[in-house]
Amino acid sequence: MTSASHQLASGPARRTVVAAAGAAGLAAALTACGGSDDAAGSSAGPGAASGPQDNNDASSGGSGGGDNAAGAELAAVADIPEGGGKIFADSKVVVTQPTAGEFKAFSATCTHRGCAVKSVADGVINCPCHNSNFSITDGSVQGGPATAPLPPVEITVDGDSIRLA
Repeated sequence: MTSASHQLASGPARRTVVAAAGAAGLAAALTACGGSDDAAGSSAGPGAASGPQDNNDASSGGSGGGDNAAGAELAAVADIPEGGGKIFADSKVVVTQPTAGEFKAFSATCTHRGCAVKSVADGVINCPCHNSNFSITDGSVQGGPATAPLPPVEITVDGDSIRLA
């Protein structure tokens, strides 16, 4: 056995190492562009974005698990600010109140790259991943790279409760 063949047999081939490093880099890049629920620079734990959110508030709230079922109560009418809205990360829904007594709901998944929208402010729903903005009235694109509106989600207002239809 020559010394060159001995070196090849003792460790992984250069091609294998380079391919593995490239795959790890690609996985890291895709994870960074994915729909992470944690805000950039946040020191909050993984459950910090699991409840309703309004504006930039990442506090938990709501009833916890099971919010995805039809008929599940998302919020009280009084919890949705007029001219704004709340994001329900567990249900992947954003509920808005464009004008007094008018409630709308949309998917909380950005149509650009699938990130979760994170805030509702100044009449728009904001996605922090690539800065797409959507109207609280109809989910239409107001700015950013997204080209498709947020899909509507059916809700019902039952007395003081807002529920998934």
